[in-house]
Amino acid sequence: MKAIAIESEQLLWQDHPEPSPGPGEVVIDIHATAINRADLVQRSGGYPPPPGASPILGLECAGVVSEVDSAVSSFAVGDRVCALLSGGGYAERVAVPAGQVLPIPAGLDYEQAAALPEVFATAYLNLFMEAGLQPGESALLHAGASGVGTAGIQLCKAFHNPCYVTAGSAEKIAQCVELGALAGADRHGESFSDLIPKWTDGRGVDVILDPVGAGYLADNLAGLALDGRLVIIGLMGGAVTEVNLGLMMMKRLRIIGSTLRARPIAGKARVMDALRARVWPKIEAGEIKPIIEKAFPMSDVETAYELVASNQTVGKVVLNVR
Repeated sequence: MKAIAIESEQLLWQDHPEPSPGPGEVVIDIHATAINRADLVQRSGGYPPPPGASPILGLECAGVVSEVDSAVSSFAVGDRVCALLSGGGYAERVAVPAGQVLPIPAGLDYEQAAALPEVFATAYLNLFMEAGLQPGESALLHAGASGVGTAGIQLCKAFHNPCYVTAGSAEKIAQCVELGALAGADRHGESFSDLIPKWTDGRGVDVILDPVGAGYLADNLAGLALDGRLVIIGLMGGAVTEVNLGLMMMKRLRIIGSTLRARPIAGKARVMDALRARVWPKIEAGEIKPIIEKAFPMSDVETAYELVASNQTVGKVVLNVR
């Protein structure tokens, strides 16, 4: 089969060994995959795959099941599926544990389905499983126009959680509001910590989902309500800073560090089961949709990466394999 190889940070479509299903796995003939920011970091050598994972880029895919291990009863050859991967999405085929695979929601094509697994798993895991967001509680999503952000906005709207965002421009904030956010702060010219009291009548937000890290920590803690939860999913703004422990104690705050890629198969399967039960019906009903900035053929992967790196996108950038 063909797959993307990284040579001196160049992305090359080259021959690669065919995968075969291991115990509890299925093989998917990939029609489309999608770019995540982690792929850009892995390309530059900063985010190696977990032990045992495919070294090929790509954390999600959509396609057709072509092989099934004898222990798998949940899928059959010919099923249209999408999958959460630890690696291997930038290829013609991939082997993946069946617990990380879901049927494509009715009405979606392969491009749309490829934009679902990573961002909806990340948003749902961290808002509802890690932070325990309850109906009526509010959330602030940093990078609201990102793939995870646009997924999170729609989840918050669907499950009755007032939602606010930060984003890189007034245009992006307007697009987030169109998706369901109540308001937003332009990170280039506004302070979200100053706006949160105005948005929430001085109460603060219950949950913050943050890919920035150190650079936002003090303002995040200040913006949380009593018993608030901060979930850190990235370190774009640094990894080391000081913490006001007194504020944490007075407000009974919790800081939760979270990753998805390195979780065990059983942990990922729990997230995917929750998506199938709670989110997939809302996608099929049209309440939630994949947000795609643009789709490229795999031959234009370098151009697609340049677009993602530009920070001018809203939602996902998809790569068509077939």
